[in-house]
Amino acid sequence: MEFGNVGLEFLGHSGFLIKLKGESEKHIFIDPYNLDEKATMAKADIILITHSHYDHCSIKDIEMIKRQGTVVVCPPDVQSKITKIEGIRMELIEAGDELTLGKLKVEAIPAYNTNPERGFHTKRDGWVGFIVKYGNVIIYHSGDSDVTKEMEKLSGYGKKDNTFIALLPVSGKYVMDANEALSAVRIISPSIAIPMHYGSGVAGTIEDAKEFVKLCKENGFSAQVLEKI
Repeated sequence: MEFGNVGLEFLGHSGFLIKLKGESEKHIFIDPYNLDEKATMAKADIILITHSHYDHCSIKDIEMIKRQGTVVVCPPDVQSKITKIEGIRMELIEAGDELTLGKLKVEAIPAYNTNPERGFHTKRDGWVGFIVKYGNVIIYHSGDSDVTKEMEKLSGYGKKDNTFIALLPVSGKYVMDANEALSAVRIISPSIAIPMHYGSGVAGTIEDAKEFVKLCKENGFSAQVLEKI
């Protein structure tokens, strides 16, 4: 999917590839997991890791897409895993921090469970979602999260001349389900919402993704299921 000079591709589960176009194309991966051969052809300039669970911080997949000097941005609890990888540069980030990497800005926002029946991602873990800003394109990857109060701070991103894309989990296992993800959309009002956290065998199915898109459209919001590359 193209948003001006920014391309967005779905890699499966919660993984995405952002392609920044311009004088020199940049590749930003988020939570790469079980990548297909086609996906590994693009080498990473930057890799964003939301937390340490194996389906988000996969050393095998990072090894396949890294190059000399790849920057890996991650919360502190991921550090022990990432230090095993040679040739990369690690940047630690915590909720509320913002990094500037060339023309790209990366901000971390808390990601955690609020549903008492889910205790897989607690706020004290310090895990994150990411806000990626490039020109007037803003991409929010929520990480493994339920609907949180911090999402209220994002409601202004979809205004003015911005294109604001929200990548939200919909599986209902470990994270919010399709109905809860619709609640998140109501809070943040993105230009378009894209479902994630499904289809890998870990949790969620394509039916969950389609249900989310249907609910969004019924309520006047733009949403789309991205085909996995």
